[in-house]
Amino acid sequence: MKNWQWRRMASQMPTSLDKVVLGYVRKGILNGKEVAVKQLKHGSVQGEREFLAEVEIVSPVHHKHLVSLVGYCSTEAQRMLVYEFVPNNTLEFHLHGKRQPTMDWATRLRIALGSAKGLAYLHEDCHPKIIHRDIKTANILLNYNFEAQVADFGLAKFFPDNYTHISTRIMGTFGICIKGKVTVKSDVFSFGVMLLELMTGRRPINRQSSMDESLVDWARPLLTQALEDKNFDTLVDPELQKVYNTEEMARMAACAAACVHHFAPDRPQMSQIVRALEGNISLDNLNEGSIPGHRKVYSRFGSSDYDTARYNEDMQRFRMMALASQEHGSSENSG
Repeated sequence: MKNWQWRRMASQMPTSLDKVVLGYVRKGILNGKEVAVKQLKHGSVQGEREFLAEVEIVSPVHHKHLVSLVGYCSTEAQRMLVYEFVPNNTLEFHLHGKRQPTMDWATRLRIALGSAKGLAYLHEDCHPKIIHRDIKTANILLNYNFEAQVADFGLAKFFPDNYTHISTRIMGTFGICIKGKVTVKSDVFSFGVMLLELMTGRRPINRQSSMDESLVDWARPLLTQALEDKNFDTLVDPELQKVYNTEEMARMAACAAACVHHFAPDRPQMSQIVRALEGNISLDNLNEGSIPGHRKVYSRFGSSDYDTARYNEDMQRFRMMALASQEHGSSENSG
């Protein structure tokens, strides 16, 4: 993009939308249209890495449920990313923000389905595949119709078909680094946690408990019982006041249980999740030889220390993502 376009847009960016770890996001005007501009901190190695990842990975990607990159600016002094403007804040804001009206069940299901479609496109329709690596409610943007768009590809990676995993370092909230093996099934796990948030209204980590209890550990036995009894009242967000479609809730519960499966290869593909949420496949197809919600694996592969290690990596990774989001959200929503 031309320098004069950037100067004009910069002069029209008084509104700060958000402060992010590596910079600021502001609202601007480009060619008469509203845009969101992420200005990264100058000299940040991690910011430079994320800038290059977004430009390389997001530029050619276009889908209804993915936030589009409109342009970027790269000079010696600054790095900027310009996205289409999505006006209605994040899923985290509407689900966990203070004094926000309760989202009804139909809205929650619509958000889950839209997010699943966006993620399925990255995993199955892009070549090479793309792993997002940062799926959480803070990275799901909403328009005024509460249609979901997956955002923030700063940690995304290409995943060629001949790869079994990507070895990566995972940066945590407090600078903690975890080495781990990441696959598309890591995104599926994170999506499963997001489904649990939509169902229960709870955050992924309970900061009120002495052990920072995870939503997955809390929900697992309740999922098992609810799916067996077809009664979800003990699991569902009390703010819904039991106003929900039981069949739709069963589909989302089965999807969540399958996504957070202990054995990563048994987690479903995102296209399966899309069809299950739509009611177009049997829920039995989500679980390859395992009982939804059960920690034990009934699989021809068996279980192993390697499987447990991979699951623990997923849990550690998501715990840090969740804590980072909650630290940011608590300051943003205070007052």
